[in-house]
Amino acid sequence: MADVEPRRAKSPRGRGRGRGLGQRRPQTWEISDSDGEGAAFREVSTQTSSTVREHRAAAKALRADQVLSRLAVCVDPAVLEYAGSDILMEALGKLGCECRIEPQQQSRSLQWSVGRPDPAPSRVPLEAWAENEQEQLLLLEPQEFLQSAMQLTQITGPPCSVPWLSPNSPIRPHLAVIGLDAYLWSHQPSSQKTWQLQKSKEAHAEVAVSWPEVEEALVLLQLHANLDVLLVASWRELSQYVCAFTKALSQRPSKQSRDSWAFSFCTAGHWAAGQQVTKDGSGLRGVWWRQIRQFNRVSPAVADAVVAAFPSPRLLQQALLDCSTEQERLSLLADLPVKVQAGRQPRRVGPDISRRICIFLTTTNPDLLLDLSS
Repeated sequence: MADVEPRRAKSPRGRGRGRGLGQRRPQTWEISDSDGEGAAFREVSTQTSSTVREHRAAAKALRADQVLSRLAVCVDPAVLEYAGSDILMEALGKLGCECRIEPQQQSRSLQWSVGRPDPAPSRVPLEAWAENEQEQLLLLEPQEFLQSAMQLTQITGPPCSVPWLSPNSPIRPHLAVIGLDAYLWSHQPSSQKTWQLQKSKEAHAEVAVSWPEVEEALVLLQLHANLDVLLVASWRELSQYVCAFTKALSQRPSKQSRDSWAFSFCTAGHWAAGQQVTKDGSGLRGVWWRQIRQFNRVSPAVADAVVAAFPSPRLLQQALLDCSTEQERLSLLADLPVKVQAGRQPRRVGPDISRRICIFLTTTNPDLLLDLSS
């Protein structure tokens, strides 16, 4: 019995209940060869998380709502003199962008500019911010626009200069004319189908301007000056256009950033799966094999059988031309054996695939349907 008691004290149950006899063994630490790998793994993990944070910061900076908060619309004080300008200012105030009242180089104009965030994400290309591509909208009176339009239509050949364009200016201008249609109808004489327009404030000679001449001037401005003209009926319609244009500008950085990256499926990519062909012709057989694989319901084994019998399309085309009948031509590849796994029944290319490949290489009709089952 005396020998049994110590054994009970050393049992696992005794260690769980007693304090003195059941003390745990102190923890020990061992240095293994994997500690270096762990440090390298932690370093790679730190670099990966840093890259992920940079990607997230760049994606956030390019979001339309973030760009809209940095977008500024500068309004010339002369615009506020119009009766309907309060509709425009109210719409811009609800949009969420910055609206400034500042004198512009051209009177009665609106100008947009997008600023980069501070600090700017390093992974975003500079082209995405488009700081140098400022947009400007110039408001014109109907009479003022018609006077210049009349001068453009009277010039023979391309117009040398456009009165609303400043040479060597990075600002891209747009024109907006409010109420042109109503103005023309109000100046329409009852006995004629033309509209009379005073040529200048000093001279009182009247010049006739018709709608075809206005349309001709719009075409000339678009073709020769790359200048588009917005014809709106009211200030509310102009406000809708300005808000839509502002939202489009807020989406421009993200689109330009997306377009600046190379497409992953281009053959110039590092992982491109296209068949490479060297100058000496190596690889052409692989191209021919891929061409056969593009037909519907053609397995790699069937393509191997065709390429093994005819290593190039020229050889197959010559064999098709040597056939005496159309039926022989269509069934030239039908009996070619197809390699199968051991234990399976032997296969052949078959008449359907043979017919489609034959038609593909011999037909002159571009609209001919190769696959009858489609």
